Amino acid sequence: MEQVLLIFDWILYVLFAINVLYLLVYSLASLRRHPDKPVLAKEHKRFALLIAAYKEDTVIIDTVQACLAQDYPSDKYDVVVISDHMQPSTNEKLRALPIKLLQVDFEKSTNTKSLKAALEYLDKDSYDVALIIDADNVINSSYLVELNNAFGNLEVQVVQTHRIAKNLNTNMAYLDAISEEINNSIFRLGHVNLGMSAALIGSGMAFEYSLFYKAMMSNTSVGGFDRVLEMKLLFHRVFFHYLPDTYVLDEKIQKTKNFYQQRRRWLSAQYYSLGEFVHHLIPAIRDRKWDFCDKLFQQASFSRVLLLGFTFLFSLCLSIWYPSLACKWWVIFGLLLLALVVAIPRRFWRWRLVEAVCFVPYSFLLMFINLFRLKEANKRFIHTEHGVEE
Repeated sequence: MEQVLLIFDWILYVLFAINVLYLLVYSLASLRRHPDKPVLAKEHKRFALLIAAYKEDTVIIDTVQACLAQDYPSDKYDVVVISDHMQPSTNEKLRALPIKLLQVDFEKSTNTKSLKAALEYLDKDSYDVALIIDADNVINSSYLVELNNAFGNLEVQVVQTHRIAKNLNTNMAYLDAISEEINNSIFRLGHVNLGMSAALIGSGMAFEYSLFYKAMMSNTSVGGFDRVLEMKLLFHRVFFHYLPDTYVLDEKIQKTKNFYQQRRRWLSAQYYSLGEFVHHLIPAIRDRKWDFCDKLFQQASFSRVLLLGFTFLFSLCLSIWYPSLACKWWVIFGLLLLALVVAIPRRFWRWRLVEAVCFVPYSFLLMFINLFRLKEANKRFIHTEHGVEE
């Protein structure tokens, strides 16, 4: 029995250690910054700003107004709002603005359906770049100029911008903002610093229009359309660039209920895309599609909260019942903490961070429960309510 326990312990340890070392390598890589000299584009690309808005009456007007206030030629971009189940009064306000308003009424709504409807509605040849903006996002006036400069490089087909917190009004929002920045450090900046593609995040991402059209029209995902989208594009060797100094403000989760629902949707999308693309692993290794393999590894990995919680619990339990096996677990737990600490931007190092960290055990519990409700989550669209509470 003891031999079986020892074998099982080492199998688990190796799996967890691989995950931890992966995070640590990219976290340390994110410390290296190469300030790029701005290159001005020679022409203005034509942008389609696509905003899928499902019951987003509270936030949509502010988002649209920010999109309209760009220091960019107004005839070179269109703001396209796909209004799904929004109030008539909200739609009337939107009609008064210089945008394209597409009203849809899906029985089972998803972002995928809304974006595909917009692509069918728009003239495919009228745009060079498709920009995906969430209904709660806010961009600054130089946003399109900076994106246009990026696409001035003919090699650039996909760009992910830096999504940051719009609100820090609750401890949960503060923790969510830190989580977002850890993702930015490890999965975006750290990756591009080592020559790998940045991860997409669902909004603040721009695509060569024809590329996006082709990839989205064959996308049937219920939630997490960006997960399926990036797997498809990476398999075809499309590289994702990252603009760390081009910001899009995104509303952070304020309540534990919304955290539970949002992470449930994210976990479901993660494992759905893993199941959809895992059979491509061997061909990808054969053809040296390392970005695709890297993304597939991410989809197969535990989320950071689950990884942190399980590593701590294993370390603690082994310390009590099998002290001789515990030491190596405490080592990788310490390395995991180091990876996360390095990835947190210095501006978040305040006393408030201590209060936010107190929510981590509860977050782990919610994520653990979510593991048993993934199948149900992939059958319907789980909407996260928006609107910053005062």
